[in-house]
Amino acid sequence: MKLVRKDLEKDNAGQVTLIPEEPEDMWHTYNLLQVGDSLRASTIRKVQTESSTGSVGSNRIRTTLTLCVETIDFDSQACQLRVKGTNIQENEYVKMGAYHTIELEPNRQFTLAKKQWDSVVLERIEQACDPAWSADVAAVVMQEGLAHVCLVTPSMTLTRAKVEVNIPRKRKGNCSQHDRALERFYEQVVQAIQRHINFEVVKCVLVASPGFVREQFCDYMFQQAVKTDNKLLLENRSKFLQVHASSGHKYALKEALCDPAVTSRLSDTKAAGEVKALDDFYKMLQHEPDRAFYGLKHVEKANEAMAIDTLLISDELFRHQDVATRARYVKLVDSVRENMGTVRIFSSLHVSGEQLGQLTGVAAILRFPVAELSDQEDDSSSEED
Repeated sequence: MKLVRKDLEKDNAGQVTLIPEEPEDMWHTYNLLQVGDSLRASTIRKVQTESSTGSVGSNRIRTTLTLCVETIDFDSQACQLRVKGTNIQENEYVKMGAYHTIELEPNRQFTLAKKQWDSVVLERIEQACDPAWSADVAAVVMQEGLAHVCLVTPSMTLTRAKVEVNIPRKRKGNCSQHDRALERFYEQVVQAIQRHINFEVVKCVLVASPGFVREQFCDYMFQQAVKTDNKLLLENRSKFLQVHASSGHKYALKEALCDPAVTSRLSDTKAAGEVKALDDFYKMLQHEPDRAFYGLKHVEKANEAMAIDTLLISDELFRHQDVATRARYVKLVDSVRENMGTVRIFSSLHVSGEQLGQLTGVAAILRFPVAELSDQEDDSSSEED
């Protein structure tokens, strides 16, 4: 993401002009937009024209519109963003108050104005404009007959290809059908890797599976690479890292990212940091439950006691339509930081973010036990009984 201009007043009202440069930036833009914001961007509008002879035709004309945002639609697989709203600035082709949909896309500038830019949104702009925050991990999660080729970017896990091949069972004295199908499956996975993984950007490719599937697949892939003199795969052989996963489904990627060998290899990536923080939370919940809270009310109480060491919060909560609710989450983040706590904002498009969403989207690891809150909860629940 490229920051072109930033004009903010003392009360944090103002506007920011940005150019999204990669598909990843469309996800950041989606998280910056809120209903009621003002969005200015170039768009194509179908306009009816009447010639001197009276015949009516229609032309597609590029014009710049300023909309008051009403609905925001994000397609995570195509990384496309559609914003619908009413025109709020004079335009020769579009009446004031008329509805229009702007499709935001990479390499097209837009200006976003807000009545108030909060700390979470401003931090996202900083991260989005920092070139170090780029996609650097790929993963192939597989089992016999099923594989998912994924890109793990700082903000989301994107499934780039799903390979499914029916593998017949081995039969006594005849394994040829099984072996042929397995070879066909491996070949399709290799093709998907070459098509969807950019080795210039990716630092590491995780190959995760149950049993020996990953070893057999990697042996096949590099034997074929030697036979066909596939320089792309041979030159990047050191980037492939084999790890265990319980299945070939996308959710098994979290296990692969938790592997200590992977964590050390990916220590500088945001995805690994999120996975570790969530893992630490679950361990704390198991061994010292008085130091692991989740749910907004509980976490807020822990924050009042200045007990939060690490706050885990989903970016989905900052997209809440209710301004007061959204402000409550922003206040919590600011307060934890003021109290020298660490804040980790999880992407709801990451596997770890999906898991955090199942825990209400907000959780905290505490510096010290806050037993009174648990006791109060127990007392209130027993009174209800």
